[in-house]
Amino acid sequence: MVMQEDFELYAAKAKTLPANQTNEDLLIIYGLYKQATVGPVNTARPGMFNMKDRAKWDAWKAVEGKSKDEAMNDYITKVKQLLEAAGLPA
Repeated sequence: MVMQEDFELYAAKAKTLPANQTNEDLLIIYGLYKQATVGPVNTARPGMFNMKDRAKWDAWKAVEGKSKDEAMNDYITKVKQLLEAAGLPA
């Protein structure tokens, strides 16, 4: 239960990240968030002309083998790293 509470705390903190985050970092936390909250990918891959949603789908698919707890833990770790890099309290 503590992991869930920490996850929700860092999900809220992720929204305070500065806008200058790289697409790669944003996609990593997106994929981990979806894996932790939804589980394995449950939709078809978007078409090639929908590049944004396709990149998000690919990021989610890349972490598909992780358990919910692993995804939550990795998400928390990544958000902490991004907060520290931005000079914000983690």
